[in-house]
Formats: sequence, structure tokens, C-alpha cells
Amino acid sequence: MRLTTKGRFAVTAMIDLALRQNTGPVTLAAISQRQQISLSYLEQLFGKLRRHELVESTRGPGGGYSLGRKAAEITVADIIVSVDEPIDATQCGGKENCMGSEAGRCMTHELWASLNQRMVEFLDSVTLQKLVDDQLAKGIQIENKPAVKKAISSQPVVKPIRVNGPNSVFALGNVFAKS
Repeated sequence: MRLTTKGRFAVTAMIDLALRQNTGPVTLAAISQRQQISLSYLEQLFGKLRRHELVESTRGPGGGYSLGRKAAEITVADIIVSVDEPIDATQCGGKENCMGSEAGRCMTHELWASLNQRMVEFLDSVTLQKLVDDQLAKGIQIENKPAVKKAISSQPVVKPIRVNGPNSVFALGNVFAKS
């Protein structure tokens, strides 16, 4: 059994969001940049998180995402389940047909089913607030204000000088021919 990137990225993004919750809505672009997660992937994950009411979205300028509930009320299990991440170590997906439809359970089915139960219990015992507190205890630095969008270039835009004169050698020749 292994946790895929879907679950890992969802938990990571939620920690990032919870750390910055006090500065207003957090954009997915900012999370994408800080956590090196594809923006389109985050959009998919946050769509699922929003449907499960773990996050709320704010549209328009200054918009973004904020937590749908207090961080202390959101568990890692909530996050993982909301992004359709299966928490299952059994070969059969809990259907008890490990050896095929007629053969029934494999000899280790109870072992893996028990592991599933323990994993869910553990992930349900870890809150988003605990993960945030762990990051703060490690000394992570959080900016106090939302990131300000910078101009594309620090150089001023220089407009070309418009000359009211001939634009070719032939036009210059015509100017002198008229004189």
C-alpha cells in the first residue's frame, strides 16, 4: 500500500493554505509556486476539496481559497478521502474476493483489512492544525502580507521617437528633387 501523489499533494497544499489563512484568500498560483505543484493539478484537487467543503473559494481580484472549517476540525483522513485517494491495503479493495469471484478471501485478507482500519484511525487522529503547528515549530517563515504582483520588467517602457521625415533612401531623394 502506498499513498499516491494525489493524497500527498492535497495534504501539502492544505498545510500551505492553513499556514497563510490569516492573510486572506490564498491563490492556487501562489501555492503552486511555493510547493512546486502543477497549477492545473491543484485546480483539480481543490475542486474536490471544495465539493467536500474543506475549502471555500473567493472570486475576483484578491480572491483565492480559504479553509472551509477550522484547521483543528480537518483531519488528514478528510483530505485524502476528499480527493478520492483510496486508503486500502487489501488486494480486493475490500470486496473480499481476493482470489477471484468464486475463491473468496485470500489468507492474508484480515491482516490487510486490519491495517486499513489502523491507517484510517491514524490519519483521522492527525489534524491539519497539528501539521501547521509542526511547521511553525520547525521555524517556517510566513510572509505577513499577500504577495504583490510585480511588473514583468523592472525597466521602464521606452516608446520609439517618431520622426516626420523620409523613411527610405528613395523618399529622401524625392525630398531633394523637389527642392
